[in-house]
Amino acid sequence: MTTTLTPADPKPVDKPPRRPRLPKAARAGGQLHGGPIAYAILILFTIVSLFPLVWSAIAASRDNNRLAQTPPPFWFGGNLFDNIEVAWTDANLGEAFFNTTVVAGVSAATVVFLSTIAGFAFAKLRFRGRGAMMLIVIGTMMVPPQLSVIPLYMMVAKLDWTDQLQAVIFPSLVSAFGVFFMRQYLIQALPDEIIEAARVDGASSWRVVWHVVFPAARPAMAVLGMLVFVQTWNDFLWPFLVLTQTGNPTVQVAVAALGRGYTPDQSLIMAGALLGTLPLLLVFAIFGKQIVGGIMQGAVKG
Repeated sequence: MTTTLTPADPKPVDKPPRRPRLPKAARAGGQLHGGPIAYAILILFTIVSLFPLVWSAIAASRDNNRLAQTPPPFWFGGNLFDNIEVAWTDANLGEAFFNTTVVAGVSAATVVFLSTIAGFAFAKLRFRGRGAMMLIVIGTMMVPPQLSVIPLYMMVAKLDWTDQLQAVIFPSLVSAFGVFFMRQYLIQALPDEIIEAARVDGASSWRVVWHVVFPAARPAMAVLGMLVFVQTWNDFLWPFLVLTQTGNPTVQVAVAALGRGYTPDQSLIMAGALLGTLPLLLVFAIFGKQIVGGIMQGAVKG
């Protein structure tokens, strides 16, 4: 008698639950689109941000008598180019633009160079007292800059640097914020394996800095340079104390000179302020996209 074996019924396999189909904008590589509320908020913030610049242009196109009336003007007048010409001549803005470009350019380049080297040392090198020294650097950021005005002015006067550009350049050659900023960036963006590979290949410390650190830190260096340049360009208190309008003025000192007198001409002051703002707007318009792109590239690589 023969028996026939029948295969056992296969056990049903539980299928994994199907994932919900994401909208096309939420998939990898898709672009997200904001709704009407997001656009309304962005438009509101754009209007609020542009209002001071637009108001400066409106005030610069009017005369002092019209600005004193109530309600103030809300549209452009016909005196814009005349006020700009008078402000440019009276405030000696040509020399002021050159001086400010020199001061801001030298300060930005030096701060970026020194901050990158110091940030690399604090981020990747091992040496005794590294933590304590970093705490001291961060502690200097908590000291109000107004406290250093008097001793710094005494030092500048003893060196006979008053009314000279080096009195403004030298105090801004280093930045504790720049060191902290570059340190935080290099901790994430510069892997230790790359530095070790360069060491194995026989690269010296300076060669590692030039060929490894600087290329990796380029996005952060661009951002830091822009921040320092804008801060130095807009600096008013210290240049106002050590420079004069007739000697070597910066833009802020020259514009402040337009407000002197018994009845300052507000239209001329606004024209000078508008001229002082245009170079920064031009720099952001030209290099803003590259800087933002560099930040995103560095963030992805980190």
